[in-house]
Amino acid sequence: MDVRGEADIAQVAAVIGDPSRTRVLLALAGGGVLPASALAAEAGVSNSTISGHLAKLLDARLLTVELDGRHRYYRLATTDVARALEQLALIARPLPVRSLNADTRAKALLRARLCYDHLAGRLGVTVMSALQERDILTAEPAEAAGPAESVEPAEPARPGGEAAPPVYVLTPHGHAELTAFGVDTERLPRRRASVRYCVDWAERRHHLAGGLGAALTARMFALEWLRHGKYRRVVHLTEAGRAGLVTTFGIPADRLG
Repeated sequence: MDVRGEADIAQVAAVIGDPSRTRVLLALAGGGVLPASALAAEAGVSNSTISGHLAKLLDARLLTVELDGRHRYYRLATTDVARALEQLALIARPLPVRSLNADTRAKALLRARLCYDHLAGRLGVTVMSALQERDILTAEPAEAAGPAESVEPAEPARPGGEAAPPVYVLTPHGHAELTAFGVDTERLPRRRASVRYCVDWAERRHHLAGGLGAALTARMFALEWLRHGKYRRVVHLTEAGRAGLVTTFGIPADRLG
């Protein structure tokens, strides 16, 4: 019988704990792939130094590498790595902002960013709230949600009898609304929970994650409602997106910044 001990949190924390390696992980937290040279620039280290950092991240199974001919491209190993970074950000102190460029980047990340493959930041939280207000998503007590494949509790039941956080469920009305919007809710990937949330580290409220969050974000990019910013993970709401969120999801314009 294979008996496993407790998770070695100290080992993975030590790997993440180096500032250069943290910057590498955050550069990839938007779900993309990057070569070592780009990651060296993000981390602020030389090309020769980045190889050692990447080796440690690969060994810790935080990154994977893809070969394309003679080129190597790196990405986060799983969506769980991105979620772990977001959760760590909830308890971490903010970095000091010491330049105009850093201030601009920080404000852009707070406004709208990608959390792996779904929308986060103030815009992500606003969209999540609108989906609830329009009865596209509904929050149910964890014990009432049942074992449906499309639902997964965001957190386990808490000790001491404290109620578990709610579970978000896509309503029949929501299926129809999102199908009309162009999201095929019947073909969401089964390998991950379709309806899931993340607690946004900046807003301290929920944004939509999981397969549905990824599909909704992809559709917004396809419609050119969103575009990538010049900073990693940052996205911008376009004028078409602003109008679309107002008319399609009933979000008041003044909530869109």
